[in-house]
Amino acid sequence: MELNEEQFHRYARHLILDEVGEEGQERLLAARVLVVGAGGLGSPLLLYLAAAGIGTLGVIDDDVVDLTNLQRQIAHTTPRIGMPKVESAREAIAAVNPGIAVESHQAKLEAVNAAALVGSYDLVADGSDNFATRYLLTDACFAAGKPLVAAALSPFDGQLSTFRPYLGAGHPCYRCLFREAPPPDLVPRCETAGILGAVAGVIGTLQAVEVLKEILGLGDSLDGTVLMYEALRAQFHRIKLPKDPDCPTCGDGTHTP
Repeated sequence: MELNEEQFHRYARHLILDEVGEEGQERLLAARVLVVGAGGLGSPLLLYLAAAGIGTLGVIDDDVVDLTNLQRQIAHTTPRIGMPKVESAREAIAAVNPGIAVESHQAKLEAVNAAALVGSYDLVADGSDNFATRYLLTDACFAAGKPLVAAALSPFDGQLSTFRPYLGAGHPCYRCLFREAPPPDLVPRCETAGILGAVAGVIGTLQAVEVLKEILGLGDSLDGTVLMYEALRAQFHRIKLPKDPDCPTCGDGTHTP
C-alpha cells in the first residue's frame, strides 16, 4: 500500500518520526482493530486511532447515546442523543478522518459472536464496563492468538494492560489478574458510583497509544504488567503481573500447590 498525496499531508507528523516513517504508516493503514464499547474509553480510543490512520476500525456496542453519556463520551454529541452509539461513532470517525473504513456491529458481544468477530481483526481493544465481556474477550483472544489491549475505570482511577498469553511463559492473561469477578458491590458501575469524566479520556488515550505501539512494534509493551493511574494523587505506577500456571484460560495445568 503506497501513500497518496493527501495521506502524505495528513500523516506528515508520523512520517517524520524515524520510528514510524512511511513503512510504519502503511502498516497502520493496513491494520484492522476491533474496539469493544463506544463509551467513555471507546470514544477517545476510536478518535485517536482514526486520526492515526488505523485503516479499518470495528466498533461493537448495543447501546444508544444518552444525555448522561456526554459528560465523558466525547465521540457523541447532543444532536445524536438516541442514535446507536456505533453509528454516532461512525459519524465522529468520518469527521476526523473520512479515509477510515468503519465496520459497525450494533450488538452485544456474546459467546455466539465473539470468536468470529475477534478472528476477523488483528488486535482487540477492550473498552467494556463489565466482567462478563472482559472474560469473554480473554478467552476469544487467547483462542485466536490476538493481542488484547484492555482498560478499566473507577471514579477517579484507571488501569491498563496488554495481554498476549498465546505467547506462552511470562505472558499472562486477564484471568491471571482476576481469576473470578469480584462481587458487584465491590466494583460498582459508573451509573451508580459516578466518574470524573476526564479520567476516561486519560485512560482511553493511553489505550490508543498502546494499540499503536503493538501494531508498529514500538517501545515496551505492557504485556506482563498493569499500569495504574490515580487521578487525585496525579500518580502512575506499574505492577508486575505473573502468569498463573493454574489459570483456566492460559495456564498449563502442571502447577502443584
